[in-house]
Amino acid sequence: MKLRDKVAVITGGAGGMGKATVLRFLAEGARVVIADFNAESGAATLAEVAAAGFGGAARFIKVDVAKETDVAAMIDCARSEFGQLDIVFNNAGVGGAIGPVWDLEEEEWDYTFDVLVKGVFFGIKHATRLFRRQGHGGVIVNTASVAGISGGCGPLAYSAAKAAVINMTRAAAAQLAPQRIRVNAICPGFILTGLTRSNQVSMEEAGRHLDGLQPWPEHGTGADIAGTCLFLASDDSRFVNGEAIVVDGALTAIGPDVWERFGIPREAVMQRSRMNKGTTGEANTTRPVNS
Repeated sequence: MKLRDKVAVITGGAGGMGKATVLRFLAEGARVVIADFNAESGAATLAEVAAAGFGGAARFIKVDVAKETDVAAMIDCARSEFGQLDIVFNNAGVGGAIGPVWDLEEEEWDYTFDVLVKGVFFGIKHATRLFRRQGHGGVIVNTASVAGISGGCGPLAYSAAKAAVINMTRAAAAQLAPQRIRVNAICPGFILTGLTRSNQVSMEEAGRHLDGLQPWPEHGTGADIAGTCLFLASDDSRFVNGEAIVVDGALTAIGPDVWERFGIPREAVMQRSRMNKGTTGEANTTRPVNS
């Protein structure tokens, strides 16, 4: 078992890529704090974990990663419940503000950056504080996106936020390496999760839609991200630091244009603005664009 005797915190751990990583880490011998904004999903994930025989190795805590006190409490939960912390996966995310740049509202931009960038910063900050006190290093993995490395791979605010995560990952890795704290990022491509699925279609239909959008014949799954995160969290990647690992079925290798690949005319993208709040349990909204 690659993570025997390790303790991990996983944000956004009650759904999608986060839940897949929770289950993989538990199977590899880790004890895991599942952090998520959606308490209902958290309870369901704990029940699933218990049914799989890992109940004693997992805890749930409701966390808004945009609030520093919540993130600090999340890190302390690992210490108080399991006595230590070895790995933090800053994975919580939302789609955030979607629409043309001239129509984005300040509060929509702030919400997007609060969750996607500030949440990662808080996770790095408070994980590092505990790692330093423990004195034996640690591992931090951040969820970025192919949108952070290509202008045609996602909405503007989301893309900017994920680019910030990638650069923050590199800067933190350089700063923390002398203390044996490794910091890396994962850049997923088309991964089928509740975040990438429209509420109007089933997961199966969404999966069929994603198939073939990149050179690899099938869409990505949470298990693909979990496997990459396991590698980055384990000693197999001891000398991997400050990297943004792309997991996208060669999508970025062919220069993606997301809207074209989804069959969405660019003019249609410019006619409405949306706020995607992911699997938080809060409602998504749509409004006409102000011309």
